[in-house]
Amino acid sequence: MVLAIIFLFVAILSAVGIFSEWKRKNLFGVGFSLLSAGVFGWFSVMTLYSIITTGTGGAM
Repeated sequence: MVLAIIFLFVAILSAVGIFSEWKRKNLFGVGFSLLSAGVFGWFSVMTLYSIITTGTGGAM
């Protein structure tokens, strides 16, 4: 549970980084921020979904 919350925090910071790097016109930074926000966000949301629906954080 704690790992999912930490990864969600990282995804939120990556989303902030997307807009920050877009303002600087740094497309390489925007790409990495998009990739990291997608990966960390997907993992954290699916982990929290698994905890809510099954009561455990592990795979079934």
